[in-house]
Amino acid sequence: MDTLLDFLGTFFFAVSGSLLAAHRGFDIVGSVLLGFLTGLGGGVIRDLILGVTPTAFSQPIYLLAPLAAAGLVFFLYAAVERLPRTLLVFDAAGLGLFCTTGATKALDLGMNPVAAALLGVTTGVGGGLLRDVVANRDPQLFDPNDLYAIPAMLGAAIITAAWFVGWRHPVTQLAVGVLVFAFRLASLRFRWRAPRAVARRRHRT
Repeated sequence: MDTLLDFLGTFFFAVSGSLLAAHRGFDIVGSVLLGFLTGLGGGVIRDLILGVTPTAFSQPIYLLAPLAAAGLVFFLYAAVERLPRTLLVFDAAGLGLFCTTGATKALDLGMNPVAAALLGVTTGVGGGLLRDVVANRDPQLFDPNDLYAIPAMLGAAIITAAWFVGWRHPVTQLAVGVLVFAFRLASLRFRWRAPRAVARRRHRT
């Protein structure tokens, strides 16, 4: 079940990368490469920090997810694009799954709760950050008008707490992933914002 959730997260993130490539007019090679970078980037960063062989290289089945995502976008782009905010929906789905599987893997390898939660967030936002930088787009992670890291932080924190109270189960991961997904979409729908780094001061008249 863990492998399935990780694979789905890779696929959803890869779709968001391939969709962005299509928006930018990239060719099929660019679509595949951006899908690979988005779908696998966060997990590779996490595994390198943990000092283990990245899952994408130890289990080549994960390489199929970006290929499938690029194929989906190539053949069904017109249909997929008609859905509202398609790229953001797939990105939110990947974020929800990856922040939970990333934290769980760190916990399984003996990391402390704080480090595990941080690695969950890294897994969740890493691929999207790499995608936006390579595609020459302002990263969603740093957009002051968008909640991106906060849903991932919430999911990673909840899954870490659940792990320590004995709720280490794939169903828990899936439930938390759905919660993060819903939180992310709600933040887009209702335009929730995080406080800015500097408080705004009113100008005196």
